[in-house]
Amino acid sequence: MDIAGLRAAHPEHWRLASAIRVLTLDAVAAANSGHSGMPMGMADVATVLFDRHLRFDPKAPFWPDRDRFVLSAGHGSMLLYSLLHLTGYPDMPIEEIRAFRQWGSRTPGHPEVHHTAGVETTTGPLGQGLANAVGMAVAEESLRARFGAKVMDHWTWVVAGDGCLMEGLSQEAVAFAGMQRLSRLIVLFDDNGITIDGKVSLADATDQGARFAASGWHVQAVDGHDPEAVDAAIRVAKADPRPSMIACRTHIGLGSSAQDTAKAHGALTEAQLVADTKAAYGWEHPPFVIPADIKARWEAMGARGAQARAEWEARLAALPAARQAEFRRVAEGAPPRRLAGAIRDVKKAALGGKPVATRKSSEIALEAVNAVMPETIGGSADLTGSNNTRTKDLGVFSPSGS
Repeated sequence: MDIAGLRAAHPEHWRLASAIRVLTLDAVAAANSGHSGMPMGMADVATVLFDRHLRFDPKAPFWPDRDRFVLSAGHGSMLLYSLLHLTGYPDMPIEEIRAFRQWGSRTPGHPEVHHTAGVETTTGPLGQGLANAVGMAVAEESLRARFGAKVMDHWTWVVAGDGCLMEGLSQEAVAFAGMQRLSRLIVLFDDNGITIDGKVSLADATDQGARFAASGWHVQAVDGHDPEAVDAAIRVAKADPRPSMIACRTHIGLGSSAQDTAKAHGALTEAQLVADTKAAYGWEHPPFVIPADIKARWEAMGARGAQARAEWEARLAALPAARQAEFRRVAEGAPPRRLAGAIRDVKKAALGGKPVATRKSSEIALEAVNAVMPETIGGSADLTGSNNTRTKDLGVFSPSGS
């Protein structure tokens, strides 16, 4: 890989992406544990995404209409933690990066939701993050249909590796997303060709692009180290009415002596390797030190989101009071006031009643819940007539609405 050529072609981008790589090297070396290669390889893609496309506000990490960024390849957690620190999330100061994988830190080996602000879902079991992201995209589509695009109009982004795509769970999620035409879902596939044991070809021969296309996705392949190519592919993906997969050809452990080898999958901790890699990057700063101009440039990406959030809050405030209150209830996951009474009625009716099949009992409960909680979505494939999951108050979630 021509590191000097990459540095010369896109100098500002290179410095921004290098901040992710060196924080990864420093944190993994300090912990003597972790996964260095994926964050080093995907740093260019992540930099383009956060700099040019992702809508987020570090000061309001739970803003309902933020874009969702899901690191399905959760073992590469330093990619996410570096991004959270660099863009200015208050919960991710440099001390947390120094404490990577240490007990009590906000930087566990795999990202944990409800533990670290900016982590949208727990990932580690491969493929799980991709499936969770499909659910997030379903929620966005459903809420946009119910409340309108003025208050619900965001994207769900996924970084997934070959291990994620080998899992059977991922195919169920991919097929469902394609059938539902979840157009606000974009998967950035870290196509580095390497597993912990060696080349991907040792374990899998799937043409992932053909697989996604067969499931109804828009598919592209790009050089994951060319920021302009990555940006162009994302723009094309956003304009397509289907979910999109962009296969980003990357080099795991970019710039290190372990590049493109199984060794790069794990922890690169040797002092000489780390020093040589930083030299290749042109990085001359001490461990865990990010130059002020680079940090300011990253923080400016997050600051842009504050304006977008303010504009969104103004649009929400323009809705009728009752509609605002209902949106906030749903966004906060709060049950409606009528739910408790509905459940009590179901229990009261069941006492002393005739025995019924479990699936009939389930239907009775669902009829009570669905009538007062329009946000409930259930899945039954093509078995609703057998398992009684489609109640009279429930519509059909589909591109056509029927």
